[in-house]
Amino acid sequence: MQKSFKEEKPILYIVSTPIGNLKDITFRAIDILNGVDAILCEDTRTSGVLLNHYQIKKPLISYHEFNKLDQENRILNLLIEGKNLALISDAGTPGISDPGFEIIQKVIEKGYFVVSIPGPSAILAALVSSGLIIQPFTFLGFLPRKQSEMKDLLKGYVKRKETLVVYESPMRVAKTLEVLFQVLGNRKIALSRELTKTFETIIRTTLEDSLAMEHNTKGEYVIIIEGDHVIQTEFDETIENHVKRYMLQGNTEKDSMKLVAKDRNISKSEVYAAIKINKQSS
Repeated sequence: MQKSFKEEKPILYIVSTPIGNLKDITFRAIDILNGVDAILCEDTRTSGVLLNHYQIKKPLISYHEFNKLDQENRILNLLIEGKNLALISDAGTPGISDPGFEIIQKVIEKGYFVVSIPGPSAILAALVSSGLIIQPFTFLGFLPRKQSEMKDLLKGYVKRKETLVVYESPMRVAKTLEVLFQVLGNRKIALSRELTKTFETIIRTTLEDSLAMEHNTKGEYVIIIEGDHVIQTEFDETIENHVKRYMLQGNTEKDSMKLVAKDRNISKSEVYAAIKINKQSS
């Protein structure tokens, strides 16, 4: 492990580890993991696979959502004793969608050094391969499980222009895509799973088309969603009258709704909803 002026104080290293392919680890990360006194990890079995692969033999300290409060003092005491520590997650960069950021805050508050060892990130891997606008982007992480809370959160992003990044469990991805479509309307998306692994899959589609797909229930998803790029065009008529105008030209109601959706750059479901509301209020 490289020596520097920083080692005048104990250090907590934030070490990024592979998100799938074990070869995606940096030389510096291996050097740091070999040099610290102990390694904090979410699941000792999962991390053990990586560490055994690179013959890194260090004491492992379990640190996860359910024991973080119990382990906090133990970790701080090790720093007090002058020990250098490394924090890793099950995959990728610690502190993102895991409890790592909490111990990082505590270590900083106590005046110890925190040093990032950059490396793999599922967010960036999914973004750069999505084919969508990369910057600016906003990372939302895992959305709330309750649909009402999920919708309330997403409503704040309906008119935002930046690309959105969402993590989701394979068991909930279908329902989440439905909610995303209901709130954000039809947008281009990229669905990434098993990134860097043998069965890496990236599906570039739209929210509307994704609803008819069967989604693999193995491997967490990274969902990349384009921002609001709808060009607002002023129309002198309501959506309902717009549909009626096309029907008077000989189109079916269904075809008329499709044409209105295209004209206004909105989804067919938005056209249907507008007509339904008008019929209910009349």
